Amino acid sequence: MKRLVFLFAAGAVLAGCGTAGRPHLLAPHMPVPVRRAPARHYVSRVAVTVLDGDTNRRVFGAVVSVGGRTARTNARGVAYVALKHRSALVTTAHKAKYSTRAVRLSFRTHPQSTLRIYRPALQWTMYGAQPQRTQAPPAIHVRPPFKVVWSRGLDSLVEFPAVVQDGVAYVSNAQGTIWALDMRTGAVIWRHVTPHGKMAASPAVWRDQLVVHGMDGHVWVLRRSDGRLLWHYDVGSPVESSPVVENGVDVFGAWNGVVTALNLRTRHVQWTHVDGCKVTSSVAVAGSTLYLGDYCGRLEALSRTTGALRWSGGVNGRVYGTPAVAGGRVFVPSSTGGSLTAFSTRGSYLWSRSVGSYVYSSPAAWGGRVFFGAYNGVFYALDARTGATRWTVGAGGAISGAAVVVDGVAYAGSFAHRIVGVDARTGRVVLDFPHGEYVPVSGSGKRLLLHGFSRIYAVERR
Repeated sequence: MKRLVFLFAAGAVLAGCGTAGRPHLLAPHMPVPVRRAPARHYVSRVAVTVLDGDTNRRVFGAVVSVGGRTARTNARGVAYVALKHRSALVTTAHKAKYSTRAVRLSFRTHPQSTLRIYRPALQWTMYGAQPQRTQAPPAIHVRPPFKVVWSRGLDSLVEFPAVVQDGVAYVSNAQGTIWALDMRTGAVIWRHVTPHGKMAASPAVWRDQLVVHGMDGHVWVLRRSDGRLLWHYDVGSPVESSPVVENGVDVFGAWNGVVTALNLRTRHVQWTHVDGCKVTSSVAVAGSTLYLGDYCGRLEALSRTTGALRWSGGVNGRVYGTPAVAGGRVFVPSSTGGSLTAFSTRGSYLWSRSVGSYVYSSPAAWGGRVFFGAYNGVFYALDARTGATRWTVGAGGAISGAAVVVDGVAYAGSFAHRIVGVDARTGRVVLDFPHGEYVPVSGSGKRLLLHGFSRIYAVERR
């Protein structure tokens, strides 16, 4: 009977549903159906694999922080972190010799993620590799024989080298286009075209920004992530001097003979120094002193904090290239004088070596030697203390760009459209690359970038 009552009551309920004005009839003690929201799945623990961004090796002992909770990576480079309910999904990782990095990861859809971190010592963030403009990064160990892993055309002449930070290469062409390229694949991350074009300088990385100098007389400051213009400063004269940024201050010279220290934090000029002669040289920084050359044939040493002149020394012709500071000495190229001159960092003249041909090439200093090229097509290695010749190598054509030394190999690019790599100690040629023009090489921890006329080549050890 109870079963019949139940069925009847259920039928009455169904019938009453479509009858206007009639009350719904429910059987005694019958449960009312409740519509429940679908269950949401929350990840309680996430796995973050930390890799060295340059070498691709797993990093042991990195500290990974997710939503305020931390864990260290194990021997396999993996950190397991408990995830708070609705915690902010911002992850940081750091280790001795590595820079801290913050990214946003979607753990709800990918509870296992990979994070790449980078060692500052393996980055090439400015022209000359270091503030001293030695053109010789000490911690990068990549040498021939090479294999090309990718190449990328850049539409126009590449006169100055790319800079590299956190797996991205930034390079400008002569038409004023700045490219951001993925170091692993060569893919274009972004391009930024400056309004008035033409550049003859490398950019420089500062924090999450890229500082670019233009022949249009502007300093352009771009966001590194997407190339968006953040702000710019009108110098009022063409700038060929590549930026050097120390403590947030970009120091550079211009064609009008004015040296400017531009504070990137405040966006205001901190000081100026009127040199009086055209400046194309980039500024080298060593301690509290700045060094640069000018078209009046002088090397000038300025106070880093005020721009006041500390001393100057003459060479036998105008200075186009950039001085290199190493071992208590400053090495200065003279284009019209056809020579390389050495001073002490205190201003004493030490020696000069004339080669009888234009020396536009900025020198590289490494291992007690100094390297440079000339328009006579010869690549020189001199003793840094005496100026005596250690070896010479023919490059097949005029050398205009900077010399570079990486892992004991000295490189020069020539107008014969080639790059030569020479054992810096012995003078033995170890690389003859069939593409080149101005500056030869930059790169990072595992991969170098060889620069052709309008194309860049990423190479690894074969």
